[in-house]
Amino acid sequence: MNRDPSIFKAKVILMAEDDVDDRLLARDALAESGLGEDLHFVDNGEELLDYLLQRGKFNAQTPQPGLILLDLNMPVKDGREVLQEIKSHAELRRIPVVVLTTSRADTDIDLIYHLGANSFITKPVRYETLVEVMRAIGHYWFKTVELPALANPSHA
Repeated sequence: MNRDPSIFKAKVILMAEDDVDDRLLARDALAESGLGEDLHFVDNGEELLDYLLQRGKFNAQTPQPGLILLDLNMPVKDGREVLQEIKSHAELRRIPVVVLTTSRADTDIDLIYHLGANSFITKPVRYETLVEVMRAIGHYWFKTVELPALANPSHA
């Protein structure tokens, strides 16, 4: 099937994570689970929005994600704020957002689902468990479910 270039590339993963060590662990775990080939990182919620809306240092050549992995506790704009903005945007709201955080707080879980997140996962402490989680995320979001084609937000 031929796709219009303004359609999101399905297997691009965009991860918003400010901690360098967590980025390295996620990159390794995704690679080990067969999903690391098209992984992009941003440092905070503001950069995430810039990436998605192709503004600032990000442009139309930046591949749009089929999945967002979102940390809650980041500088500049935290995951809660950016999730609310993503889910209020006509095109961006259709991108699946999986919150991957250290939080286990019921208040965070309730708020995140209220704001429209697709999943809430507490970051595993053990690397082997992180690999299992990344494998499950990849299997579910890229092999099991059917996702809609999304128009490029700069053209929406």
